[in-house]
Amino acid sequence: MRTADFDYDLPPELIAQAPTPQRDESRLLVLHRGSNEIEHRKFRELLEYLRPGDVLVLNNSRVFPARLRGTNAHTGGQFELLLLEENSINDWWAMLRPGKRARPGTTIVLYGAGGEPSHIQATALEKNDEGHRRLRFSGAENIIGLLDTLGEVPLPPYIVRADASDSAEDRRRYQTVFAQPAGSVAAPTAGLHFTEALLEQIRARGVQVCFLTLHVGVGTFAPVKVEHITAHVMHEERYEVPEETARLVCAAKQTGRRVIAVGTTTLRVLESLANQEVLPGIHAGSGRTGIFIYPPYEFKIADVLLTNFHLPCSTLLMLASAFASPGSPDGRRMILSTYAQAVRERYRFFSYGDAMLIV
Repeated sequence: MRTADFDYDLPPELIAQAPTPQRDESRLLVLHRGSNEIEHRKFRELLEYLRPGDVLVLNNSRVFPARLRGTNAHTGGQFELLLLEENSINDWWAMLRPGKRARPGTTIVLYGAGGEPSHIQATALEKNDEGHRRLRFSGAENIIGLLDTLGEVPLPPYIVRADASDSAEDRRRYQTVFAQPAGSVAAPTAGLHFTEALLEQIRARGVQVCFLTLHVGVGTFAPVKVEHITAHVMHEERYEVPEETARLVCAAKQTGRRVIAVGTTTLRVLESLANQEVLPGIHAGSGRTGIFIYPPYEFKIADVLLTNFHLPCSTLLMLASAFASPGSPDGRRMILSTYAQAVRERYRFFSYGDAMLIV
């Protein structure tokens, strides 16, 4: 398959720039894989599609204020920094703009909360094959402790804010209500629709709710630049699966109950671990996954997928296409047809947009 096979037209005004007033007020498009039937619902009506004994798996990674701004200590040139992954205390891989000006040895003075220069500096050490810079921070015992003051919410590039500094609303809403360990530079967006009250209603229905952690990296926005998708190299992301989650998933698979993956990040972890084990089930533990799922793919763990609407030609859209028709290339056509209907029905797309349930 070609990357261009996963393109579609999206009116710019359908790219959600803000969340709905209440998390569970977003819309929910339900796609029935067997019949290709589509239903248009509200997210809180997700309850009607859940069964006692289902296992609902969510990604509890917390987004941290990973975007920093600063100026070249010698030339005064402006920089935007996006922290990606910590190597050790005050030693980080980061994406810089403009990257060409961040040669090894370049020192960047970070801005404070009010936009004034701070006493914190970042020095570029090296560049990797992806064009990311390794930075050493000085002036702080640990830069992590200052990110709530210096950093901004790393909103995706298609969400535009008039003010470069993020609002308190973005800090609250670009985060799931169940977020725990910090490490993501993008939200696991399918989880943004849940409220604490809805989760309690789900548990009361007899659904087992459990969590894993996958720290979402900047690669989630990386375009597929190759012509044929099989040539694409997927980015890696860190995950951790607790014993309780592994136990619940294994028990569900062994007894024929459904495992519902909330988000493509959750699904990628489940399927990564399934590929390492004798089925049915997964194992607890931590590691890194670079699994790239596209049609045709036979899913081993996930039975239902809850997800948002994804960018054209993205790896996430390819994953959703694979899930729409496991083991067959037909899912691409099914998903693109469903997306066309979502456009006609004026659904809101991407991170702050509406949700889609594939059953």
